[in-house]
Amino acid sequence: MAIGISKPLIASLLVSLLIVYLAESTEMMNGGGSRVGRSLLQQIDCGAACEARCRLASRHKICMRACGTCCERCNCVPPGTSGNKETCPCYANMTTHGGKPKCP
Repeated sequence: MAIGISKPLIASLLVSLLIVYLAESTEMMNGGGSRVGRSLLQQIDCGAACEARCRLASRHKICMRACGTCCERCNCVPPGTSGNKETCPCYANMTTHGGKPKCP
């Protein structure tokens, strides 16, 4: 005797799995989830990105330290040596304890 599984049941299971997969993918792309989940995304080379960002800074070591922290947390660094922070909202919105922008 064969067990019959209806086509609508199979279709609903596949749709449910697809919805769960898309929800998890969206959460990871928005920076949610654990650090393990974020490590699945391509990591940028923070050292090289911050070197480019801080190359003209008068206080190079301080710039590199702050940029490195911001890059590790946000996984992005705006292009150029200043400005362009709209390309990386996480980087742009990070502040110090005093409420000043943290990232160079």
